[in-house]
Amino acid sequence: MIDSTVIVAIITSILGPVIVVSLNARLGKKKKGDIVTEALAVSDKIMTKLDHIKDEFKADRVWLAQFHNGGHFYPTGKSIAKFSMVYEIVETTTKSIQSNFQNIPVSLFSKPINCLLEHDIIEIYDYKDETTATYGLKYIAEDAGSKSTYMFAIKTIDNKFIGVLTLDYTRKKVQLDHESINIIHNHATAIGGVLNTHLHKS
Repeated sequence: MIDSTVIVAIITSILGPVIVVSLNARLGKKKKGDIVTEALAVSDKIMTKLDHIKDEFKADRVWLAQFHNGGHFYPTGKSIAKFSMVYEIVETTTKSIQSNFQNIPVSLFSKPINCLLEHDIIEIYDYKDETTATYGLKYIAEDAGSKSTYMFAIKTIDNKFIGVLTLDYTRKKVQLDHESINIIHNHATAIGGVLNTHLHKS
């Protein structure tokens, strides 16, 4: 007669791995579902915020770009820093430019990115004013139909530069006052908080 401890050992050796695989599969599905759910929730929050900014400041285009890695340099294998326009809200009469700004190396926009890194804000009231610094963005503004642009650095709580919030005015030039600039800067800070929380959860 087979000893009961042997029977228990045999059953455990067979059922144990099956239970572990089953639990891992369930947890894996839950985790993947949670990632998608969280991403959609974050996206909804940001799109709502951008829509609010567009309406509050009567902008024609409000968009958000995020920095990310994209490919590697040869032969060092070092990551290539890039940015993509992840969110965009436009007026019906304003064309979308989101598809034009995907996986763009940051080196192509080093002037405006360095300025935002240092000063947090870029204000361009009139692209045609030769005395106004446009940081190499003038030719892009012409293609996008932008007459005025305001850009704000998006940073995490620990001051890591993770993205850019931009307002474009295409129908007419618009000069935002100091109070408006401060309010939008606060919106950018709030967006940074949402993205920071999401990035730490991922």
